[in-house]
Amino acid sequence: MAPHVRTSAPLVTPSRVLVGILLAAPFVAMMWASSYARVEPRLGGFPFFYWYQILWIFLSAACTSGAYFLVRREKRKYATTAPVRHTERGSR
Repeated sequence: MAPHVRTSAPLVTPSRVLVGILLAAPFVAMMWASSYARVEPRLGGFPFFYWYQILWIFLSAACTSGAYFLVRREKRKYATTAPVRHTERGSR
């Protein structure tokens, strides 16, 4: 019997762990309401409660973009280089 040869990426890689952290960080930051449920410090006249949430809109976009690029890089790393044969439907 031939030994099993892995042809796909491992399930857990450092890149995938980082992707998970990047995607979980905004969620955890927004769900932990007691950390930002206050008025001070103010920024431009806005209470902390509001500008903290607005800041996380941009931070969430950055985290999501970072996760996307990490996943895309990993897919390229483990992509096969063999050409794919396409056949037309109905032809024999």
